[in-house]
Amino acid sequence: MKKSTFLKTGIVAEYRVELAMTLALILLCAVLSVLSPRFLTIGNFRNLLWQVTAIGIISIGQTLVILTSGIDLSVGGIAAFSVMLGGIVVMKIGVPLGVIAILGIGMLVGFVNGYLIAYTRLAPFIVTLGMLSITRSLTYVVNDGRSLVGLPKAYRMIGKTSLGGIPLYTMIFIGLFILGHILLTKTKVGRFLYAIGSNEEAARLTGVNVRFYKALAYILTGGLCAIAVIILTSRLGAIDPDTGTGMELDAIAAVVIGGSSLSGGKGSLIGTFIGVFLITILHNGLNLIGVSPFWQGSAVGSVIIISVLVDRLLN
Repeated sequence: MKKSTFLKTGIVAEYRVELAMTLALILLCAVLSVLSPRFLTIGNFRNLLWQVTAIGIISIGQTLVILTSGIDLSVGGIAAFSVMLGGIVVMKIGVPLGVIAILGIGMLVGFVNGYLIAYTRLAPFIVTLGMLSITRSLTYVVNDGRSLVGLPKAYRMIGKTSLGGIPLYTMIFIGLFILGHILLTKTKVGRFLYAIGSNEEAARLTGVNVRFYKALAYILTGGLCAIAVIILTSRLGAIDPDTGTGMELDAIAAVVIGGSSLSGGKGSLIGTFIGVFLITILHNGLNLIGVSPFWQGSAVGSVIIISVLVDRLLN
């Protein structure tokens, strides 16, 4: 009897989605290790850490937005536009101002998204889909569709520096994840985001500044897109106008797989963290066993649909 009660009300019940996803992750790793001898190698592990970082950082922001019952389809466009425009500043003025410019542009675009959604009450899907198109277009305009190459060494070192054998970008990702988890679980900002997603009108009646906190979620997401793309392009050593293509799909997949509900008010960054690894390992494993990249989008899309279906059945 006590055991049954614990399963319903204890830590197992509280984190049942995260535990289920962890088991799925372990099972996926076991299958891939059998199918490909290259999967469980140090080289592939390092590659996974690199692949996880950029999409993981963006997924933190996507979690904040989805908790409010929103969605951000423009994350890839924000990443590309902010780094292309800010990259010109890096090349012509210097790395410190350039990095600040990239962060500022990302947050500014996030602010525009947030303002239109929170203050004019336009649908998040429409606003961010339109912003994706705008930012993608402007990314090609600002540098005539050309890549930026020959980035300064100081910029390239951001993605190539290690401390104690641990890549700096991994430390940044883990640090942002911890900060995000604290934000959602220990501060009023997190409580308000959950409240808005659960019942926006009830949150408003209890005194929550719904419009402000909705907009804040999109601003933070824009900033996180900028951080992710700085890490991505600094390691690659070049800035391509197609940077970030498809990131929105992977970020949404990671968040949904991690247990967040697209209707808002439900989810956690722990679940998103596991979801990011699941999606990344799925991509990595499909590459290792020789599955065509053309089929990989189908796999990710199927996982999203199944995850949403399971969420609907459970709730």
